[in-house]
Amino acid sequence: MIDYKNLLNAEQYEIVTKGDGPCLVLAGAGSGKTRTLVFRVAYLIEKGIAPENILLATFTNKAAKQMMERVEKLLGYKLQGLWGGTFHHIANLILRRQSEKLGYKNNFNILDEDDSTSLIKKAMDNLGLNTKGQNFPKPNIIRGLISFSRNTNQDVREIAECNYGLPDFVAKKAEEIAGAYETKKKTANVMDFDDLLVNWLKLLEKFPEIRERYSRQFQHILVDEYQDTNYIQAEIIKQLADVHKNILVVGDDSQSIYSFRAADVKNILNFPKLFSAAKIFKIETNYRSTPQILDLANEIIKHNRYKYPKNLQAKRRDGFMPMVVPCRDNQQQAALIIERIKELKNGGAALGQMAILFRAAFHSVELQMELNRAGIPYVVRGGMRYFEQAHIKDVLAYLKILANFQDESAWIRVLKTFDNIGPGTIPKIWQNIKNQRTLIDVFKVETRLPAKAIASWEKLRNIFERLLDLNQSKSSFIAEALDCVISRHYSEFLRNNFENYRDRQEDLDELIDFVYSYESLDKLLADLMLDENFAGESNEKEAREVLVLSTIHQAKGLEWSTVFVIGLRDGQFPHYKSLENAVELEEERRLFYVAATRAQNELVLLYPAKAGAGANFWANQSTGPSMFLKELDRKKYVTLRKFGFRWNNAEEEDEIQYE
Repeated sequence: MIDYKNLLNAEQYEIVTKGDGPCLVLAGAGSGKTRTLVFRVAYLIEKGIAPENILLATFTNKAAKQMMERVEKLLGYKLQGLWGGTFHHIANLILRRQSEKLGYKNNFNILDEDDSTSLIKKAMDNLGLNTKGQNFPKPNIIRGLISFSRNTNQDVREIAECNYGLPDFVAKKAEEIAGAYETKKKTANVMDFDDLLVNWLKLLEKFPEIRERYSRQFQHILVDEYQDTNYIQAEIIKQLADVHKNILVVGDDSQSIYSFRAADVKNILNFPKLFSAAKIFKIETNYRSTPQILDLANEIIKHNRYKYPKNLQAKRRDGFMPMVVPCRDNQQQAALIIERIKELKNGGAALGQMAILFRAAFHSVELQMELNRAGIPYVVRGGMRYFEQAHIKDVLAYLKILANFQDESAWIRVLKTFDNIGPGTIPKIWQNIKNQRTLIDVFKVETRLPAKAIASWEKLRNIFERLLDLNQSKSSFIAEALDCVISRHYSEFLRNNFENYRDRQEDLDELIDFVYSYESLDKLLADLMLDENFAGESNEKEAREVLVLSTIHQAKGLEWSTVFVIGLRDGQFPHYKSLENAVELEEERRLFYVAATRAQNELVLLYPAKAGAGANFWANQSTGPSMFLKELDRKKYVTLRKFGFRWNNAEEEDEIQYE
């Protein structure tokens, strides 16, 4: 028999042994929630519950596998029959047995994203929509908005207009496409990933005998990361718990940060309303961080209105106070981080135990450049290195053409973004370009093109004529040139081709800011092209250990000895679009909380007083510290000088004010 009392702390032990009925387990960061779930499963089996009567729903198959292995290690034998895995995995098992009730054969195929996009394209073709040009969203965009609407139980048209910013006539067509797509799937006997959940819920809602069967079978239901469930997943759990009502969900409302993936924090906040007899347990003992870091984390999240009150308590001894570091600009922010990294490394710390976190990837532009110059190897999680991204290379290709109009690869990048200029037309255009003496001549000489491509060529001609005018009239024209490219063409290309076009647009806004201080186009291109990372050469493979750069979303669930959080300026973090929306602002604060609770020993929070030379002109951003910093009790952190950070000019330190 397992000695639960000695292997668990008091909070965990109570949940494991008293977790019958509807139970909400609020597991704070670093509190051992996985351990609690593993022991709960083992406890149920030791009490005589058959494995096939237990359902364990996780968000990754890897997590389910690890939990199963740990349960088997505890029990001392191989576990057979337990229903464990992701919601989609379990849905597939059930639908293979029951799909005929919904008009599918049991041998239905599952579409991946590419297959799904291809079928939507066929539906668009059948409706006579232009899927090749840029005047209508590409099939992958339509696929994304249909998926989001289904997982949030919202109307396709509403999502198209409100979330994707599409005009009314496009939103109406999106609704038609969604209907045609459903018909095609049914005819072909295929389901996409969303169908697995949607159809599982349909089975439970439309067929009481099926709901009764599975609700009776699953005597105990356990759900991990409940704060990340969407509308459909929460409804499925509600239906399955109908008979026995032994539903134990584990999560942390303070770490609900995935609304952009359709996760709904209301699922965990409203759990006691859904199950009136629900017991609420809290695991507040944290094994990861020092008391000082946890005090700050508790201080961060207390300002959220919609939450369960929690107070993380450290199991560890006292450590360093968290530090707030005001900086003049992004360059100094990078310099101070690099200085501290070198100090830590000289003291024996491993690079792999340090992480720099940011709300959005573009916040790390200057930092990546400075790390390269300092020779510090790093890896970017949650996205590619900034200058390796396709949309960054696309707009910089215009500048490369201005500097050297016979750069074939730059022309190909530019031309591929234009409507009706495809693989057959590009070689013809290039043949004309390479025979000219100047960029001006390229557009003076008539190029024979297919009729459909002429309008795009004229648009490109107008853009370059404007760029040439700017180049001749201003010594520092680079930022305005990029703004011209983006506003006259590339923004539209992004909107119609990428689901995350808003994120990419923000990357480009940051690029404009980054190039603002450059007066020489040659100097800018030299700096970028000589940067090994722009060329896609990662130094990660050459180093045994590397510094981690990560979005906070990607960092959830991970931990490092030292964590730097950068870009804590109003308008950046929290994002300026959240300032007028209370729900979004609370999620931004939860994001800050997640970032702080990744740190084990040292937490450094930085904000640049100025984002860059052109930030105010181009982005109209404020230059104050984040409202999240202003909310903090100053007793919960120390300022710059406490840990040996130094300013180049000590007098400037006193000029930066928090309020």
